[in-house]
Amino acid sequence: MAINGRELVEKLRSEVTELSVSQLHETLQHNPQAIVIDIREVSETNSGSIPVATLIPRGVLEMQIDSAPSIQQRFTTLDELASQPIYLLCRSGARSIFSAISLQQMGFKEVYSIQGGFLAWQAAGYEVSDAS
Repeated sequence: MAINGRELVEKLRSEVTELSVSQLHETLQHNPQAIVIDIREVSETNSGSIPVATLIPRGVLEMQIDSAPSIQQRFTTLDELASQPIYLLCRSGARSIFSAISLQQMGFKEVYSIQGGFLAWQAAGYEVSDAS
């Protein structure tokens, strides 16, 4: 029996640690250097992003996670990066589930999907950077 994407997200949700936007906001208050990756497409970031987020679209995340300039400046090896907490943000919290599973399969130890994604971040009234 085939399932749709929403059903797949629900099936995979138990394999991923999810954080609320308030938990991410608190984390960033204590650690502004936390690795937040916005996996939305460039066109989706026209409404802004979390100011500290690195944009790596979902379609290229696995291939480019260690080549984004803001990440390369901080980590010299993939193993060093993989040992850090990674916070993944998409539009609504579904694609970040898929991305978290993928990074876990790549050996990343502490990967978090942000529930509700950027929409929830905006709705909570947290700071948003201007569109690039």
